[in-house]
Amino acid sequence: MSGLLAGKRLLITGVITDASIAFSAAKVAQENGATVVLTGFGRLSLVERIAKRLPEPVPVIELDVTNPEHLNGLADKVREHVDGLDGVVHSIGFAPQSCLGGGFLDAPWEDVATALHISTYSYKSLAMAALPLMGRGGSVVGLTFDATQAWPVYDWMGVAKAGLESASRYLAVHLGKQGIRSNLVAAGPLRTMAAKSIPGFEQFEEAWSERAPLGWDLTDQEPAARAICALLSDWFPATTGEVVHVDGGYHAVGA
Repeated sequence: MSGLLAGKRLLITGVITDASIAFSAAKVAQENGATVVLTGFGRLSLVERIAKRLPEPVPVIELDVTNPEHLNGLADKVREHVDGLDGVVHSIGFAPQSCLGGGFLDAPWEDVATALHISTYSYKSLAMAALPLMGRGGSVVGLTFDATQAWPVYDWMGVAKAGLESASRYLAVHLGKQGIRSNLVAAGPLRTMAAKSIPGFEQFEEAWSERAPLGWDLTDQEPAARAICALLSDWFPATTGEVVHVDGGYHAVGA
């Protein structure tokens, strides 16, 4: 077995379609020697069907990151397929429609709480659920959308991503003593299922296409997937609490 992730055992969440960043990450990981276990929630049969498009067969475990029973039982379910984990990918985010598309001032707390629970708190929850399976050199990688700015139509999901970026830094502090890293990849806009649920998302597409120094392909998830796999590998042994931008350089360009 050869490749950047040879021998690595990875748990990857968030595969919904083959346009998901998580799907591309699973594909690149397998191509680089990793053994992959996926999680899914809700339409589990859909995840299982999409998973068949990967280079190698993968097991799919049901996981609702807001369900304590699912989280408490995750380690045992993973052990049915692999004897431990070297890396975890958090590719989970959701906000009710009231929290997006310009509804920032009107979204009720109940909806905001849902967005923060699923998109922010679950990063820590997933890491802790997987922790019994992980040892020194382990890596947790999540996905964000640059939260240093307020974006049009992103609203409370932007707040949730800002919380996610902070949570990753705190996780880096608290897991560092165990030799486990926590990093995020800030991808540019991609035409995923999540993007389609955001009213007015085309505003992101137009801006990136026009201004990213390296250009930006709205349908190419592989650059983000490669960054995820690099952070899961042994090539970043002293990097934690970081946000790696994979956005064609857009974040570096002034308004």
